[in-house]
Formats: sequence, structure tokens, C-alpha cells
Amino acid sequence: MKKILKYVLIAVGVLLLLYAVARILKTNSKPAVSYDTTTATEETIINKVVATGKVIPEDEVLIKPQISGIIDGIFVEEGDELKSGDLIAKIKVVPNEQSLVSARGRVKNAQMALSNAQTEYERNKTLFEKGVVSNQDFLSIELQYNQAEQELENARNDYQIIRVGSAGGSATANTNIRATVNGTVLEIPVKEGDQVIEANNFNDGTSIATIADMSKMIFEGKVDEAEVDKLKIGMPLTINLGAVQDKEFDAKLKFVAPKGVEDQGAVQFTIEADVVVEEDVFIRAGYSANASIILEKKDSVLAVKEALLQFDKKTEEPYVEVLTGENEYERHDLELGVSDGINVEVLSGITKEDKIKVWNKIEPVVEEGSGNN
Repeated sequence: MKKILKYVLIAVGVLLLLYAVARILKTNSKPAVSYDTTTATEETIINKVVATGKVIPEDEVLIKPQISGIIDGIFVEEGDELKSGDLIAKIKVVPNEQSLVSARGRVKNAQMALSNAQTEYERNKTLFEKGVVSNQDFLSIELQYNQAEQELENARNDYQIIRVGSAGGSATANTNIRATVNGTVLEIPVKEGDQVIEANNFNDGTSIATIADMSKMIFEGKVDEAEVDKLKIGMPLTINLGAVQDKEFDAKLKFVAPKGVEDQGAVQFTIEADVVVEEDVFIRAGYSANASIILEKKDSVLAVKEALLQFDKKTEEPYVEVLTGENEYERHDLELGVSDGINVEVLSGITKEDKIKVWNKIEPVVEEGSGNN
């Protein structure tokens, strides 16, 4: 019984050994991996930077009041075209009670001082005419009388300004808010009844309206720090607006910020460019836009796909493998030029006739037992 079991185990071992040898032979008999090849082509390569941003008016003017008060009326709407001097709003002055009482007191004091100066003037005038008072003394008293008259007028003017906003009483100069430039009303951030503050040394004041010339637009965007050193003032740009389809606008770079701002871990630099706007096209302020800035352009140059490139592990120099025989390839080091991210210019290393190995092609996985060999 033991001998039979021994022979059975030997037979099983032999069969397993034969199966392993057969598998090895079958594996070694598979043909070598066959790669596709391609050739270099003539391409027009454009190296450009794309900046994202928006289109805004070149100049926006904030209209602010000359006096504090309450909006009594607004006479324009957003989108209206205005000329310099057009009435925008009117302010009703709400005087400060303490200032009003103080100004009223100044008027009464000035009236009493004038009354006293007038009495003294008239008495000395009579004496002067009789020759009792000298000319010098009379002129001094006359000066005091005139100064008292002027002081009363000043006090009354101050009182009027505090009470109604103008010395004349009509308050036209201060309470009527008018456009200071020609343009379009972009925004009216206040409404009737709102309290507004005049601009002063401690406060910018309340903006009544924003006016801008919509015929002079600029592109304002940001570029990455890796690209900003390639930009030069005067470079042409092509502007694409998200709201205006199938139309491009020409622009010229006019400003590159000397200081960058960190945004989500990357340093961005602000750029500005004058946009050429045709008369029959209306662009609204704040449209999102993309600007393409052409850094370099090469027409009809020998180029390959960047996906075909391999890089030396030590020198990191680029190369490709060129077919020299049946399933045989030779390394060719390349000198590269302009790239657009897809195609790259080849300055030397290969010719248009060379067949380049497509080394990174992904082969489909064939599972055993699927019936495909």
C-alpha cells in the first residue's frame, strides 16, 4: 500500500513539473511587444499666456455730497446717460441743534455789537463835523462800525448754512447733487430717505452715484508669477467675453503690477489692458473675460507631440526612440524650441521621415479564459 502511494506521489510530481515546463515554454514563445510609430509634422505653434479677469470702465467717478443731510429726491436711474452738470439728487439739510443754537447766539451778539458801534459812530460823526474829534479818531471809530456790520453778515451767513445748507437760502450749490463728468450711471447705492455724509478729513463721505464713460473700457486680470516676467508693456491681447459669444476684442497691455498678491497658495500679479470697443457693441461693466497674450509664434516648424518625449533619468534631457529595424529602436536626443503644451518644436535630433516610437501607449488587458489569444 505504501509503495502504491509512493508511486502516485511521484507521478503527480512529474505531471506538475511537465505542466510548469509547458507554461514556461508557452510564455517564452509569445512575440515581443509591438509598439506603434508616428512621425514629426509641420505645425504652427503659439506660446501664449491666458489671464482671467473682467472688463471694467477705465475711469469710474464717485459722486459725493458737499453737505450732510437726507436724500430728498433722486432724479436719475442706473443706466441713464448724463452730461456734466445734470441733476442727480437733492439733499434736505437736517441741522445739528447745538450748532444751530450757537449760530443763532452769534447773530444776536453781532446785532448788539453793531447797535453799540452804530451809536458810537453817529455820536462821533456829529462831533467830527463840529471839529471836536480829530480825523484820525473818527476814522478809527468808523472802522469799528464797519467791522461790526461785517461780523453780523458773517454770523447770519453761518446761521443760514447750518439751517438750510446755503448762505443764499436756496441751497442750490450744496443740496443739489449734480454730475461732474459725462457718462453712464452705473450704480445708485442710496434711496430717498437715506442719510448721507459729506466727505471730510475723517470720512470718505457717502457715494450718491457712480458714473463712468462706457466707451473707454479696460481688461483687468491676473497672471501667475511664472509668466509675469515674460510680459512687456504694449503686447497685443485677444479678449474673449463670456457674455458676448463668437466675438473677440483686441487690446494692448498697459500695466503690470510691480507687487504680487498671494491667492490660494499662488502669487498672482494684476495686469491691465486697453480694450478696443466697436461703436455697435455695448459692453456692460464687470463682464467676465479671458485674455490671451501671445508670447511667441512659430509658423510651419517641425514638431512632435509632447506625449512622445522621454527624459533621461540623470540629465533630464529629452529624447525619442526611432525605429531602425523590425522591433528595434535607437535613442535620438532632441533640442526643443517653442511649446504650446501639446506640440513642441524640434530644432534638431530627428527628421520628418523618422518613425518615432509611441512608447506610452496603454495595451488592453486580456484575461485568461476569455478565449482571446
